[in-house]
Amino acid sequence: MTEKKKQLFGTNGVRGIVGELITPELVMKIGMAVGSMRPGTIAVGMDTRTSGPALINAMKAGLMATGCNVIDCGILPTPALQYIVMDKYEAGVVITASHNPGAYNGVKVIEKDGTEMDDDASIEIEERVFSNNFFLKEWNDVGVVIPEGDLVTQYITGVVRKIPENIGEGVTVVIDPGCGAAYRTTAEILQSVGCKVFTLNAYPDGNFPARDPEPSVENLAPLADMVVSTRAAFGVAHDGDADRAVFIDDNGRFVEENKEFALIAEHLCSKRKGILVTPVSTSRLVETVIAPYGCTVDYTEVGSIYVARRMRALLAEGKPVVFGGEGNGGLIFPDHQFCRDGGMTAVMMVLLLATKKQSLSSLVDALPPSVMLKHKFHTDKATEILEAVREKFANDSLNEIDGVRIDRKDVWALIRPSGTEPLVRLYVESINESIAKEFEQEILSCISPFI
Repeated sequence: MTEKKKQLFGTNGVRGIVGELITPELVMKIGMAVGSMRPGTIAVGMDTRTSGPALINAMKAGLMATGCNVIDCGILPTPALQYIVMDKYEAGVVITASHNPGAYNGVKVIEKDGTEMDDDASIEIEERVFSNNFFLKEWNDVGVVIPEGDLVTQYITGVVRKIPENIGEGVTVVIDPGCGAAYRTTAEILQSVGCKVFTLNAYPDGNFPARDPEPSVENLAPLADMVVSTRAAFGVAHDGDADRAVFIDDNGRFVEENKEFALIAEHLCSKRKGILVTPVSTSRLVETVIAPYGCTVDYTEVGSIYVARRMRALLAEGKPVVFGGEGNGGLIFPDHQFCRDGGMTAVMMVLLLATKKQSLSSLVDALPPSVMLKHKFHTDKATEILEAVREKFANDSLNEIDGVRIDRKDVWALIRPSGTEPLVRLYVESINESIAKEFEQEILSCISPFI
């Protein structure tokens, strides 16, 4: 049997350029498919993109046509909608393209437990869309929109309740939501725990006039300048739908996301022994910092959905799960909810600094050395590349959960095809830059005929 593969859905939902792949017609069909599969009350929301209103109305039309009632949550972070859906509604849908530029939009489908829809269900949606297989209702049995008021406050309150009261007193933070979905939420969360907050780009604008939704080193220079000028403890920036958070330290330096992950992982593992779940693309630095506390790493495929579902599976087996997430600023706190949550990550940094009583810059500088080299290659020969790597490094320790990961004592590498584009990504990491570069060249010489 040939394994079924997703065609529209990537690692995190359907995503593409508006007017090309992403059209109101497609979104309405996805809505009809979701409503056919998950009949009941569905919560919907969106980020700040200019195409959001047109697409969310198409989604509502599709859902209501199948008899579903719709809770319209308006603009809000994806983790806020996931929190709202969790064990209350039959499903949720977010109209977002996350970190992609403004020309893009997309659809993320949320299950009743607050996690993103898995691959099998996503493939069923695709099959229904391609075959127009929907359970449409008669005129007198269609769904309605149910007004529910301000549901975003539920999420804000839910995050704040997980943190000691007034833990942020005396802490100054600068927030850059990039005109995205967290334009309101992160400031309110941090103010609620006592922080003094400065903001920039804290208004909804789907043209993203200040910076792209991706919070990269290059576009966070204004945030870094503001952190230094206000003498803030740190700056935090989000992507378009705020399921990720990245940081600028008190000296105005970008904190590489794997180091962010390691700092928070070390803090949580120092409090409780258990398992940390993360993809094979995450830095080995995380293993290093949690090992002294008796904690271990469980590796998954790349993608937050795989991390979240693995965390749930381990807990169902009675195993202790402390933390999870990805080395891209997308962190998952199982005591809160099973999804990446940028707002929760921001306030956790406040708690970390209050507990350690050290500056963020000093904590970053104290981490073990780590050098990670990253490349991406445009190629349609991913299969040939992986086969060449398997043959070349057959005598090494290989992990094929997602792509091919090669583990050696002092260095590791991952060669992985993109799930959404004709790309192959290469990650190489070591504590020693020369070792990393030497291994990088060894791999490049192997795959160069195909790129």
